[in-house]
Amino acid sequence: MRTGLKALAISIGAAALALSGTGVASAKASTSPVAYTCSGGNIPSGTYASIRVTGMCGVATDAVINVVGNLSVAAGAVFDAQSAPSTITVGRNVTAGSGSLLGMGCQPMNTIGRFAGVPCTLKPSGHTTITVNGNVTATSANTVLIRKVTIKGNVTLVGGGGDIPWSIKGNTIGGNLTIAGVTADWLGVQFNKIDGDATLLNITATDPGDPGRTVAVVVNNVRRNLVCIGLAPGVSGGFIPGEVNVVGGHAIGQCAALV
Repeated sequence: MRTGLKALAISIGAAALALSGTGVASAKASTSPVAYTCSGGNIPSGTYASIRVTGMCGVATDAVINVVGNLSVAAGAVFDAQSAPSTITVGRNVTAGSGSLLGMGCQPMNTIGRFAGVPCTLKPSGHTTITVNGNVTATSANTVLIRKVTIKGNVTLVGGGGDIPWSIKGNTIGGNLTIAGVTADWLGVQFNKIDGDATLLNITATDPGDPGRTVAVVVNNVRRNLVCIGLAPGVSGGFIPGEVNVVGGHAIGQCAALV
């Protein structure tokens, strides 16, 4: 999985660098934050009223980005905040549209359980610090990668999928995690702290090189209930004996044996 994600990060990072001069922003010099639209290239440091991503966009290395309102990724667009170290704070919500790629978070390998971090391609020793004060919602996205992000609301991923593994790893989620109707190369929910419910419904892993590969639900701490229904071809709790999910309420369905 790490190899596939690294290849993705390299390809997106290279493209973002190649396009670094083509970003289009609506932000101009002002005494108060204004909206920023990125149609390609890297988003620079700054404080913005909102950010809308309409093309292939990354973030400048070591950028400090504050968004007062929402960050939205349009249908078919790419937001790559997982190739370069940065500090990003979103005051409200993050949304991703149909066919988009939402990538947030990179860090040295030893910062998420069992060396499960994914280094920043452009500066492997660096890391991201990303905080979303509202919700993260993706509808029919092609790919969602969220690693070591603090999200104070809910994470809701409905529909979509493609030939890239999805990774929801090492996050702190203040509300609920809901993933439903996703068909992707692979999907992992690993090492997260979830203060609400974790609900995984009708998720299919399709990796053509490994027909037996399963949806991974590994070492999460869920304050309320963990519900797993319709995960195909099955569900896995990982490969190290004794590592289980900690659930404060009930573990229901296919994840009942993973606590």
